[in-house]
Amino acid sequence: MLTIHTAGLLVTGDRRPALPDGAVLVDGRACAAMGPYEELVAAHPTARVRRWPGLLTPGLLNPYGPELLEQAYHPDPREADELGTRPIVGEALAELALSDTRRGASARRGVQRMLAHGTVAVAGTLTRPAVVDAVYRAGLTQEERFERPESPPSLDPLAGRSLAEAMLMPLPPDGDDGRDATFAVFDVPDEAALVERGAGTCVATVVAGRLVHRRR
Repeated sequence: MLTIHTAGLLVTGDRRPALPDGAVLVDGRACAAMGPYEELVAAHPTARVRRWPGLLTPGLLNPYGPELLEQAYHPDPREADELGTRPIVGEALAELALSDTRRGASARRGVQRMLAHGTVAVAGTLTRPAVVDAVYRAGLTQEERFERPESPPSLDPLAGRSLAEAMLMPLPPDGDDGRDATFAVFDVPDEAALVERGAGTCVATVVAGRLVHRRR
């Protein structure tokens, strides 16, 4: 099925200017075309349309894969009264004496929270099989990391980074090179507002054509 994703402003991630009322045509897992919404609808009148508020951009890269998924515990909501809701790290993490089963469940929750921030890839070496499996099943990619970033680990890939630094790769130039349709949408009016408010404004994340996170 063909699906057109459209938002108030489309940012390609390269030198092309941002496109008001831009859209991406998704065919299966591929980005089949990109351009003004009205043109894509006219060319593909039977395509399903998903209209999102705000800004559509390439998906983001979180540079803290090991720190957030292997060196932190993401409490289950049912544990909130006892453990709170924030990731647990350091000595408090060691005191939990986690089993592989709990580590895997934590990684799956961590991945879902990353997806809710427009993250489509993580950087850094992951060594625990349960964590690698959680990342793989969600469709996230693992990228090489040559040095540890200076800012503290954060679920927000825009914390201490510009949008250009956080984007994994630009959207395909013509939308017809077979590249996976992988992008995120944020409920903000423009790039400056996104950097100011952070990736917690994410309303949708698409990985290889699949809608893996939707806030509304």
